[in-house]
Amino acid sequence: MAERSTAAVDVADNSGEQPLTAQADQSTADGVAQNRERDTDSDEAQENIGADGPAKTSPPELHSGDKLARRYRLEECVTRLDGFSSWRAVDEKLRRAVGVHILPADHVRARSVLAAARSSALLGDPRFVQVLDAVEENDVVYVVHEWLPDATELTALLAAGPLEVYDAYQMVSQISAAMAAAHREGLAHLRLNPNAVLRTSTGQWRIRGLAVNAALRGISSDSPQRTDTESIGALLYAALTQRWPYESDAYGMSGLPKDIGLIPPDQVRAGVHRGLSELAMRALVNDGATASRHESACTTPEELVKAIGEMPRIRPPEPAFTTPPEYQRTTYQQGTYGRPAPHPGVTQPVPAPPPPLQSRTGKALKWAVSALLIAALGLGSWQLADALLEQDKQSDDTNQTQTTDTDDKNEDKPAPLKPVGIEGAQEYVAGGDAQHPNDVGLTYDDSTTTGWRTNSYTDGPEIVIKPGVGIVYDLGSEQEVSAATLSLRYGGDHTTVKLYATDSLGSSTPLSSMKQLGETTTSNTSAKVTVDKPVKSRYVLVWLTAMPYSGQDSVNYSQPGYKQAITDIKILG
Repeated sequence: MAERSTAAVDVADNSGEQPLTAQADQSTADGVAQNRERDTDSDEAQENIGADGPAKTSPPELHSGDKLARRYRLEECVTRLDGFSSWRAVDEKLRRAVGVHILPADHVRARSVLAAARSSALLGDPRFVQVLDAVEENDVVYVVHEWLPDATELTALLAAGPLEVYDAYQMVSQISAAMAAAHREGLAHLRLNPNAVLRTSTGQWRIRGLAVNAALRGISSDSPQRTDTESIGALLYAALTQRWPYESDAYGMSGLPKDIGLIPPDQVRAGVHRGLSELAMRALVNDGATASRHESACTTPEELVKAIGEMPRIRPPEPAFTTPPEYQRTTYQQGTYGRPAPHPGVTQPVPAPPPPLQSRTGKALKWAVSALLIAALGLGSWQLADALLEQDKQSDDTNQTQTTDTDDKNEDKPAPLKPVGIEGAQEYVAGGDAQHPNDVGLTYDDSTTTGWRTNSYTDGPEIVIKPGVGIVYDLGSEQEVSAATLSLRYGGDHTTVKLYATDSLGSSTPLSSMKQLGETTTSNTSAKVTVDKPVKSRYVLVWLTAMPYSGQDSVNYSQPGYKQAITDIKILG
């Protein structure tokens, strides 16, 4: 993989994009716990020395308030060992919280740390905490990465007990898929532990320190895929049992009892999901475990992803609904208005029905009521018969010349629209910089918790600085396009969406050469663009020309401004 001199840096261009406002003065103990890289695992001795021998230099003398590159203001040191230090800091240029690793340029591992950081930055996968900058200057090497204030370490989650079955399933599924993608690009973690796994407030799992954490500590492996697979197995084992699957205590959890070996999670704790228990053993079988039912061991994250896909899908638990209180009639409705309330515990007598009318007046009244009922029934029968005769006459006349209204409606009813499969997508850039091209696939992954977002703009709602922003979708082959529905993140005044048919997946075809299919404007978080007459096309451009104003968003890491995010899209044909 080609390397470049600096990492994928967020640039403050004319879009005014500032992913996250800094929270320099709000460093709570919880925030530190969520983002600190603690060194309390069973490999502490190795980490303090490093796999390549002791470091020859000491960490630079830095203090809170110092700045790097006149931009990154250090706030709090969260790790200091083995010649490097890690800090919570503030990027004053983009006004957001960041994390920074710092070590002397002549540190024995400085070159490998820079190489690891730059490779990780080039991956650009949103499932990993992103490297934002990797620089050597003034005899110091520093690596800047995202800081997620809304995320919680797996270590902290397990301190409260094992994860629920669905949460453990989601964790192992997302972590395995992310690591499989990283290994396809030649990147390994090698230090995948509960401190490196974070869950965001939206329930997404993210991995911190890809390649960088191991480089900082001089950790290497002859079989990196196997190492990371065993680490995922250990994470799942801990999530199911709240026990570390080795004899030593680590990450606030007790290890397994000595001299009994690695036993399956469902033998450690009652009620553990059998399928997940076996999956953990298949990932850990490389370390001497025995897989249940003699399934083959999973030696790579890719094999682990395949094994998860072969399992019966674990669905989220049904939401718990509270039973509404039984409907109670008021005393007025019960006919007891004005009566004294009964005493608790006293059985109330059932009131007897009133006696029938027996007097001369009552008998006369009954005869009068009976006469009225008979007259009413006679009148109703006559009107009913007349109506039936008239209807029968009209039916005879109509059936001779035409079908019924019901038949006409059934014949004119259009066939329901169905979603067209999306084979790929690519961001369309009509001018200036791209938005977030690596996230376009998250718009059609059948999940509204992920998506693609635009930059934040200072002018709006109409986009002024460029013609618009959007994504071209590849339908795989020429398909009939009748509409498109979008789930959006931000509501407000207003979002304008246009739909175009184009002839390529990239940005080479100008908008003027495309056929516009439809347009809609919405102030809600959903939009539907309808095509007047269905058009056949393989490539469809979804184009935003106006976006609402929204404040800072810590989930999407974006600053206040005119912006939008597409969380899900369906193209209908």
